[in-house]
Amino acid sequence: MSPKLRQFFVKSFVILLVIHIAYFLYGYFTFEGISNIDIYTEFYRFKFYDDVSISHFFVSGIFLFFFLIFLILNHSRQRYSTTSFFKISLLLLVVSFATFSFFISYSFGMNAKLKTELPEAAFNKDKSLLNILNPFLYKYTSYTSDKLFNVINILYPKPYPVIEQTDSIKISDDNYITESTYYSIDTLKVRTVDLDKISGKTSALLDSIGFDKEALNERIIAKQIVKDSTIIIFKGEEVNPKYDEDICVFLQNNSLFQPLNKIPADKQKYTAAVKRHQLIYTYGKDSMLYYFKRLDTLLKKYNVESQIIPSQLASDVQYYRANNGEPLNAIRNNFDRNALSEKFTILDRLFYKPQYLHDSIIKYYFGVIFSIWMVLMLIYGLFSYKNKRTADSQL
Repeated sequence: MSPKLRQFFVKSFVILLVIHIAYFLYGYFTFEGISNIDIYTEFYRFKFYDDVSISHFFVSGIFLFFFLIFLILNHSRQRYSTTSFFKISLLLLVVSFATFSFFISYSFGMNAKLKTELPEAAFNKDKSLLNILNPFLYKYTSYTSDKLFNVINILYPKPYPVIEQTDSIKISDDNYITESTYYSIDTLKVRTVDLDKISGKTSALLDSIGFDKEALNERIIAKQIVKDSTIIIFKGEEVNPKYDEDICVFLQNNSLFQPLNKIPADKQKYTAAVKRHQLIYTYGKDSMLYYFKRLDTLLKKYNVESQIIPSQLASDVQYYRANNGEPLNAIRNNFDRNALSEKFTILDRLFYKPQYLHDSIIKYYFGVIFSIWMVLMLIYGLFSYKNKRTADSQL
């Protein structure tokens, strides 16, 4: 490959880079912002009829037209070896791809503006807040549904967390009912040699937990040997978390509004439950009011319609904490739940599953690139061959 041809490709790539930067900036400054995100929001999808697509078509066509003319006029008379021609072919493929990927740079610009307006740390902070406050955000009619409540692994009070045991009980011929029993999850650590010595029904160790050896074996959930000790996780005393008056209705649900990325869901549920427990039972009303003010700010930030008044919602939660048995028919937490859920679902996809090249156009996109590449190769090859024949005939 001659130095002049190499210089020509360098200049061409510089021009392409400038165009890509222009489309990147265009995407950056035309992104409408997180407040306008809805269920239809996505990174740019080639649509054939909007300003990006139309300008893309003309800019790509004009660039390729002049690129091919200058390539043929100035660089098709040299004689190249097979290796050099192969390198030129690869460069033409890169040019074809770069010429038809301006809209991808446009999407990168949109993504950059999104990350500038909403950094991932801020996005995760918002999700963490909603995960903590999630049980406060249901419609009051939803609290009558058992599907919203999960009494397993309730944080407070002791001896929770608990494990559920479901049994089928025969009430008549071929008729059974399902009954759930809840047990506390307890841990026993003992030297392995001492555990092996226990052979009878009673011992000081078994008396301390209230079981004999046979009952303990039936209640074992897991057993782990660590050095010279054995750690036994077992079902402890029977509890009734559904009817425990000390468990506020807002703690019974352990679902997440929107999980954080790459963090185990169980860990997130526990972390949210700890903070929620502190807000309800440990901290004062001012702390809960502060969190609901943050919620109000979040809803405004994402342009979600809301009638929430933080002071009223904090008072309602305090009331239902003290009156756990009352139906939740007056909690003042009205806002557009569907809009908030949709925004965070879309944002989660834009953050962690960005689709810069839509599935519907992938085969057409690469088909166009390879077609243009073949046309460039064919035209350049024909002119190179013709000029070579002309030069040979003049010798």
